[in-house]
Amino acid sequence: MSTSTEQPADLTAATTLLRFATAGSVDDGKSTLVGRLLHDSKSVLADQLEAVEHASRSRGQEAPDLALLTDGLRAEREQGITIDVAYRYFATARRRFILADTPGHVQYTRNMVTGASTAELAVVLVDARNGVVEQTRRHAAVAALLRVPHVVLAVNKMDLVDYAEPVFAAIAEEFTTYASELGVPEITAVPISALAGDNVVEPSANMDWYGGPTVLEHLETVPVSHDLTACHARFPVQYVIRPQTAEHPDYRGYAGQIAAGAFRVGEEVTVLPSGKTSTVTAIDALGEAVDIAWAPQSVTIRLADDIDISRGDLLAPTGDAPATSQDVEATVCHVADRPLAVGQRVLLKHTTRTVKAIVKDIPSRLTLDDLSQHPDPGQLVANDIGRVVVRTAEPLALDAYADSRRTGSFLLIDPADGTTLAAGMAGESFATAKAVVATEDEEGWDF
Repeated sequence: MSTSTEQPADLTAATTLLRFATAGSVDDGKSTLVGRLLHDSKSVLADQLEAVEHASRSRGQEAPDLALLTDGLRAEREQGITIDVAYRYFATARRRFILADTPGHVQYTRNMVTGASTAELAVVLVDARNGVVEQTRRHAAVAALLRVPHVVLAVNKMDLVDYAEPVFAAIAEEFTTYASELGVPEITAVPISALAGDNVVEPSANMDWYGGPTVLEHLETVPVSHDLTACHARFPVQYVIRPQTAEHPDYRGYAGQIAAGAFRVGEEVTVLPSGKTSTVTAIDALGEAVDIAWAPQSVTIRLADDIDISRGDLLAPTGDAPATSQDVEATVCHVADRPLAVGQRVLLKHTTRTVKAIVKDIPSRLTLDDLSQHPDPGQLVANDIGRVVVRTAEPLALDAYADSRRTGSFLLIDPADGTTLAAGMAGESFATAKAVVATEDEEGWDF
């Protein structure tokens, strides 16, 4: 056991949780890295390891193929690639982890969006022999769009380039320059060999020129904040509770999960999109009355006034309520096989609210090679990243995605069969605001 997994100095550090995702091009070794993390941190059960060893022997491999710890689908094992997002849960003495092992093939970039949407850190793998490739840039762009605050560049297969420091330095410089232009706030580069275990959990004796942390050491110590109470308070209503029983003849409560911030009894709130105001008279959490509740608690809020409130409405403090609008400008990652075209009718799902909408414009599509914008593409196809202008049938209370990942995100859905077409992020695309700003033209709009 390495020093990175010894007992922590304080209990607070041991109880923190880090959500992170792995990404990279095909055969960069993501699944092997995840398997190595699980194996070397003693997070694999004996029967799991025995099953992997048996499967490896049946395939003619002498050493256990640690990638099999995450590649659970039969097609993944047969093809040697990752297709679906594999979630794994493990812990060390310092921190608990939820890991999303995402696919590397361009066909499954949409799955990387799913895995990284809630991540606080992304590990992007690069094959030391190939360097930064198009899919590496694509995953860096997705991480930047999703506002993932920490990115680790794991330069893998260093054993196949004789652990050469110049190879690592050149790749790290190229990736860091590219990701910094996207606005990624923190980038940490680590040279590793997932197959041999170099710098994954244990420091490598083969790369004494590297003085930084191992992958696990960085995962254990990177600062993460779960203080959603500091964000703008938002409460999407999921369900209206009206028991109308002898015990509760006049009870009217609004149930849901607090998306961000905190709500207090006595606080004045605004109901959106109607704009009506009232005062919080009670908050019920787990059957008990409380004076304050905060994200991500699931609660029932009661108000002083009988206001027409239904699923999809949003409660926010009166002094800090978001503006409502029917015009949505956003960046989207297109995840469906069918294209998204100008003039297309869609459903827009934001928190618990789903409204009819129409795609009025697609001003630009991102070119990943040089981060330029290809103007007026007309449509977006699978795995494209682009700017869209959407007009909704009803007003929505969206925050900018930069301010709130929970209430600044949305989905575009095909109304015919419910297929998810695109994942959207309201407001500017990157932290550096490189995206082209659309010019609105209301002529011909249906709503």
